[in-house]
Amino acid sequence: MSSDKAKAEIRHIVFDIGKVLIHYDPNLPFSRIIPDDAERSWFFANVCTHDWNLEQDRGRDWVEAEELLIAKHPDHVESIRAFRKHWTEMVPHAYVESVSIMEGLIAQGHDVTLLTNFASDTFKEAIKLFPFLTLPRGVTVSGDARVIKPDLAIYQLHAETFRLTPSATLFIDDSMANVAGARAAGWHAIHFTDPQTLKSDLAYYGL
Repeated sequence: MSSDKAKAEIRHIVFDIGKVLIHYDPNLPFSRIIPDDAERSWFFANVCTHDWNLEQDRGRDWVEAEELLIAKHPDHVESIRAFRKHWTEMVPHAYVESVSIMEGLIAQGHDVTLLTNFASDTFKEAIKLFPFLTLPRGVTVSGDARVIKPDLAIYQLHAETFRLTPSATLFIDDSMANVAGARAAGWHAIHFTDPQTLKSDLAYYGL
């Protein structure tokens, strides 16, 4: 971080959700559904891939997503449908320390919002599982916006929706690509690795 960033007046703090505030791991249910490690690795590399799942974050309907894969991989119907069916098992707990940091910032009167790559329907489930997601002033969900990080458009949309001044905005995300996207939008950005480092990074910005 450069010294000019340390002097920045941060008025808006934007949190990512997955792997920053809540844990996410598709292997949790699939270690039971496909017990063999090699077979499970193949399934995630060739069937329910990261890129396939990302299209649901971009707004694609789950039924359409499943049918696309079933047409290509008819021998894996049950496993394909299991991805959405057992989604809640993939998000087993919150990161208590990270949530505490966010809640503390809100309690201190800071303007906090959320910007997340999340399918629209699973986000609604996440709110029921983790009510603290309703504490910030608002959220931009990629599945509703139909654009995903690190596309510049989603940062611009978030800033416009919540009237954020980019140069006074600080973004927190576990993905370096998403951090780079925020910086390209004129925001300050922190790469999240763990809560203790986040505390230090926030202190650097005077928060």
